[in-house]
Amino acid sequence: METSKPARLNALTGLRTFAAINIVLFHFSDPRKFGFLAPVINAGYASVSFFILLSGFVLAYNYAERARAGKLDRVKFWKARFTRLYPIYLLSLLLSWRMIPQEQGAHTHAMFWTGMVLTPLLLQGFIPAIATFLNTPAWTMSAECSYYAVFPWLASWRRPEAFRPHLIKMAGVWCLGILPGALYIVLNPDGIAHPDRFSYGTWLQALKYTPYTHLASFIFGVMLASLDEMIPRGSQLRLWLGLAGFAGLFTLLEMGPIIPYALIHDGLLMPLFGCIILCLAGHNLLSSGFGLPPLVFVGEASYCLYLLHYVLWNLIHDSHILNRLHLDQYDPWISYATLIALAILALHLVEKPAQNLLRKWMGAGAPARAPKPAMVGADRDGP
Repeated sequence: METSKPARLNALTGLRTFAAINIVLFHFSDPRKFGFLAPVINAGYASVSFFILLSGFVLAYNYAERARAGKLDRVKFWKARFTRLYPIYLLSLLLSWRMIPQEQGAHTHAMFWTGMVLTPLLLQGFIPAIATFLNTPAWTMSAECSYYAVFPWLASWRRPEAFRPHLIKMAGVWCLGILPGALYIVLNPDGIAHPDRFSYGTWLQALKYTPYTHLASFIFGVMLASLDEMIPRGSQLRLWLGLAGFAGLFTLLEMGPIIPYALIHDGLLMPLFGCIILCLAGHNLLSSGFGLPPLVFVGEASYCLYLLHYVLWNLIHDSHILNRLHLDQYDPWISYATLIALAILALHLVEKPAQNLLRKWMGAGAPARAPKPAMVGADRDGP
């Protein structure tokens, strides 16, 4: 008997639109120009943590039932994830060729060649010094690949029978997620008095960019999918959770320096992200708003936007094409629009065709009868 297809969760795709754009603005804007939204833009790094948690949730949402039944073909799953991830990742590296001389000047000879070898293999994230080698956002692909490797076993965990014990386990994972940041604050290994988004230190790099410190977020997302199964889609509880999640998230970000950067960078926000996801996975006013077709359309390209925005921004501005076209007066807004348009083109002209070809060549059919979900899951499980 075949596993039924999970329903599409379009609202989460719409939310991905905002999360991906927030990362773009975090990298290439002055948050102070966004008024009351300045704290959200200034904490754009939190959107990456959200994507990692959402990835765990959506993979479990689509594949946990099959994994629990022992019907998830692990090899096909890994092949499918590779075909989903690698085409745009490779494109981002090819577009980053101009960064090679800069990377060579920034690293020792040995570390430079380590980066040149490990980055195409999606392994650079395990070494903090080269985690952002060539393309800054690409470090997350190292993390995602390592999480894909263990996901089939995580997804096969027995379905929880009771609400409260499962919440307690999730709280334990949350505490584990906070632990690296808390240890950094207590031990202060880099000797930075007040770390923030602009600070640099060896241990801070490890905290921010390595797969180890973000694993708890992914596991929390996998466990969240089990919690999602216990709450009816139309329950009013979902709406209240979403309202509390958005309000709590904005409040914490608004508090700014009061909340230690090492904590808010990842683990602290897990429960709030979870509340928002549960809300938008249901049927309510918020999910209807985030599920509007234009948001879903852009959200489908959020992985392309996330992975390509850094290198494309540099190409646009280093080439001075806006000046030559006399469009620089409309910058940065025209650059933001161009990045979104190029991401959509990359999705339809590169990612999807390449994915289809690779799946045919590798024999990587869908590992489960999942739909083509409009969110970060099944085939859309990255940013």
